[in-house]
Amino acid sequence: MNVTLNKTDNVNGVISIEMERADFQGNVDKALNQYRRQANIPGFRPGKVPMGVVKKLYGSAVLAEEVNKLINSTLSNYIQENKLPILGEPLPIEDSEKKVDLEKDENFTFEFEVGLAPEFELKFDKEDTLPLYQVTLEDELLDQQIEGYKQNFGTYDKVEESALETDLIKGKAVELENGEPKEDGIVVDNAILMPSYIKNDEETKNRFVGANAGDEVIINPKLAYDNEAEIASFLNIEKEVAAEVDADFKFSIAEITRFKEAEVNQEMFDKVLGEGVVTDEESFKAKVREELSKQYAPDADYFFMKEVRKTILEKMENTEFPEEFLKKWLKLTNENATDELIEQDFPKILNDIKYQIAKDKIVTENEIKTEASDVQELATQVAQSQFAQYGMSNLPVEMLQDYVKRMLENEETVKGLFARVVENKIAEWMKENITLEIKEVTSKEFSEITAAENKQIQEAQEKAEEENEKNENENEAEEEKESEE
Repeated sequence: MNVTLNKTDNVNGVISIEMERADFQGNVDKALNQYRRQANIPGFRPGKVPMGVVKKLYGSAVLAEEVNKLINSTLSNYIQENKLPILGEPLPIEDSEKKVDLEKDENFTFEFEVGLAPEFELKFDKEDTLPLYQVTLEDELLDQQIEGYKQNFGTYDKVEESALETDLIKGKAVELENGEPKEDGIVVDNAILMPSYIKNDEETKNRFVGANAGDEVIINPKLAYDNEAEIASFLNIEKEVAAEVDADFKFSIAEITRFKEAEVNQEMFDKVLGEGVVTDEESFKAKVREELSKQYAPDADYFFMKEVRKTILEKMENTEFPEEFLKKWLKLTNENATDELIEQDFPKILNDIKYQIAKDKIVTENEIKTEASDVQELATQVAQSQFAQYGMSNLPVEMLQDYVKRMLENEETVKGLFARVVENKIAEWMKENITLEIKEVTSKEFSEITAAENKQIQEAQEKAEEENEKNENENEAEEEKESEE
């Protein structure tokens, strides 16, 4: 068997595979013997089917399958061993004058058209200047975050004073009938309510505001609350049951508790940042500011890499690519792709290919390595960021590790994280090797910039979806017309 690459130009070529019957006949015979042992054919005992019958029934299919397997493995091995920079996938060349007869021929030649990535130079140095956003956090946002911690870690403490509208009032609620406890009525031993949640019955709300422990207050849940869900929560019953409730309840107040904000002290420092990380309020605020500022880093890097991409595409503007081959490959591998649609989308597709090849070149030439530990570290950062959005910034180590482990069990998640690690490392390499034009913006200004970008992306996606739907409808209409004709 002989495999050769004949380059027709710098970025196109033909891979030829020459083989003899002997190259695949052994595998064909082996497969037929396997069929013979397993075949269940009426009139023959299992394993005793004559080979002639097996060949007649399965010979052609087995021959084609084994030849196809050999071609695919040979093609794949040749590309890998010779490190050919293939774009897309090899496309078989069908020549009507060189038809192959697998049954009769002894020598065979199979040809595949291939597109090759070009050889090119991609240089970055201090003469290249790219903008990088540097986000400064306003004091207002820092203060809001500290206030958030005060609320999150605050407590409800028992008070001996009269109830306020925002106090939690605990007690026992008993369903009444004609002013007396109803036999087999609803009884809630640990009922809890907050007067401010009573929005539909101002009179009832006012009975609780100013009340004291030991007082008894009459409340009709159906009048007091907006819906069955609130009634069900108050009476600790199912929503379906709550829908039928329309009675007064006697609420015997046992305890009044009032919310108290958490103090900015060592206990808060440890809860937010971890035990002993900081020991005074100034250091605490500085660390919180630092952590909040980190949240803007991924978006800042996104805009930076957007400029990197733009610069790369400018540097590769005149680089030759196998465009016609790629268009042919796209059409053959996408059922709904039309020539018009491919021509429309091709500039963007080609730019994506250029950018990916350029990134691969930067990684290879500069020996940028990505280890499993890098993916693990990014997964941990992503998990911490997700929990931080819900105010859970200091999770127990075991809980965080378990969440990260489950993240890394998803193959698609790992692929996405790996791609992000590579992108991050390219970004860091770029920052070290080019000149950065620092653009200082406030977090408010930066949020406006990212919001505008997201809106632009969303509009582009919606436009693309509309175009795809339009093309699909046109294709369906064309197919219906052809069917009618």
